[in-house]
Amino acid sequence: MEYRYSGKSGLQLPLVSLGLWHNFGSVDPYDNARAMLLRAWEQGITHFDIANNYGPEPGSAETTFGRVLREDLAAHRDEMIISSKAGYLMWNGPYGDGGSRKYLMASCNQSLRRTGLDYFDIFYSHRYDPNTPIEETMQALVDIVHAGKALYAGISNYPADKQQECYDYLRAAHVPCVISQYKANMLFEDTLRNNLPVAEENGSGFICFSPLAQGLLTDRYLHGIPEGSRASKEVFLHRAQITEDVIARTRRLSEIAASRGQSVAQMALAWLLAHEGVTSVIVGASSVAQLDNNLHSVNNITFSEHELQAIRRAIAE
Repeated sequence: MEYRYSGKSGLQLPLVSLGLWHNFGSVDPYDNARAMLLRAWEQGITHFDIANNYGPEPGSAETTFGRVLREDLAAHRDEMIISSKAGYLMWNGPYGDGGSRKYLMASCNQSLRRTGLDYFDIFYSHRYDPNTPIEETMQALVDIVHAGKALYAGISNYPADKQQECYDYLRAAHVPCVISQYKANMLFEDTLRNNLPVAEENGSGFICFSPLAQGLLTDRYLHGIPEGSRASKEVFLHRAQITEDVIARTRRLSEIAASRGQSVAQMALAWLLAHEGVTSVIVGASSVAQLDNNLHSVNNITFSEHELQAIRRAIAE
């Protein structure tokens, strides 16, 4: 596994990070989750991306991770980067959602208890909250770092103008934003155009989630919607999103990937990593085999101009 510096910081992240958004909750088989986490560690994935509400049930992904860390990987804590976040709905009532100081502080404390950690390496504001002043949210991150509950601060899902305000505030408080997390993939390039340049200009790393577009950039849906797939469950990916146009684009991309000796999923990850300024991509997994397949993407992250043009045509047609 190769590692890249996160922006202008001294922190290095693996090219591929493991996200625990799905398949690590209390409704999922623990043995499978444990096997994926251990395999990731064996393959050089040192960065594990969690959030307070990951599960389901909300919070249970942190509990699962904490158990594996305690029972299998405790001796390696200082060799890991463990991140968590707060910003989306975690519990009912006025204090379980958004960007208030009350919510971020309480959520960070709860997340530390669930994982059994003394501190997170990175703690994020998970989203921009228009009902809370950015100064309040950013000061909460600053104070979380100053309290020793996190080593670094990060932001996620902020529009470009608000993103700049975050960087300015954190820099002035001497807690610069070490990483910015955004959805980015071959079918959704907006953040690469709008947010990546802002991150680069401000010395922040950039990490991409949903790099496979919830499975659309795989061969899984080329011949229908398999039983048990995310789309079949109508969870975050809906049947209506799997249009003939999307399938046609994925087929064209698959042909290009095959000429590179890659699957479309491997090429999609490599394509993101080929962007200057991208630090890492966050992959999910439902099995060890799927994780291994995704990890092969790092074997070839170089693209010829001819390949890049072919990809642009495949996406645009």
